[in-house]
Amino acid sequence: FERPIVFDVRARPHTMTSLTGSKDLQMVNISLRALYKPDHTQLNEIYRSLGPDFDEKVLPSIVNEVLKSVVAQYNASQLIMQRELVSQMIRQRLTERAKDFNILLDDVAITHINFSAAFEKATEQKQVAQQQAERARYTVLQALEEKKKTIITAEGETQSAKMIGAAMKHNPGFLELRRIATAKEISASLALSANRLVLSTDSLLLNLMGGGPSALDAEYALQAKKK
Repeated sequence: FERPIVFDVRARPHTMTSLTGSKDLQMVNISLRALYKPDHTQLNEIYRSLGPDFDEKVLPSIVNEVLKSVVAQYNASQLIMQRELVSQMIRQRLTERAKDFNILLDDVAITHINFSAAFEKATEQKQVAQQQAERARYTVLQALEEKKKTIITAEGETQSAKMIGAAMKHNPGFLELRRIATAKEISASLALSANRLVLSTDSLLLNLMGGGPSALDAEYALQAKKK
C-alpha cells in the first residue's frame, strides 16, 4: 500500500530570537527572519531522515548555533555599527549549514538587536558626553573666531587712524573734505525728520570760514597727535 506525501516547496518565513553573548560579554537579544524551502530534488531524503516537519526539527537548532557563533566574534558596539556585515556573515553561514539538511534559504536578515538595560544606559550616557564635548569644542572655536575678529578690527582701526593722520599732515584740505562729508550726513538725517530745525554752520560742522576749530577738527587733531 502506497500513499502520497505532500510537501510545500514554496518559500516560507521562519522567525527566531536568540539570547547570546558578544565578544565583550554583553548579553544580546537578536531576532532573525529567514525565508526557507526544501530542496525539491531531495524530498525523498528529507522525508526519510527528518519527516514532513523538517523545519521545526532543524531550523531552531541551526539558527541558534549560527547566531551564537557569529555574535561571539563582535563587540556590542560593532554589532550596532557593522550590522550589515554581521547580517551577511550570518546569512552565509546559515545558508551553508541548512544545505547539510537539504534546506534552501532565499533570504536571511536581522530584524532586531536588543541589549541589556545597563548597556543601553551606558551607551546613552556616552552619547550625551560626546555631545557635550562637541558643544564645548564649538564654544572654544567660536571664542577663538571672536578673538581673531576683535584683533582684526582693532588693527583696521589703528591703520585707519594712521592713514587719517598722514592725510591731515600732508594735505590740509583733507580735513575740510571730511568736515563737508560729515555735514552732508547730518543734513540728510535732519531732512528726514518731521520737525524743522535751523542750525548754524558750527552745528553742521561747516565752519568753512575758519572761525575756530570745530569738534571734528579736535577729533582729527587728537588722532594725529596720538600717532
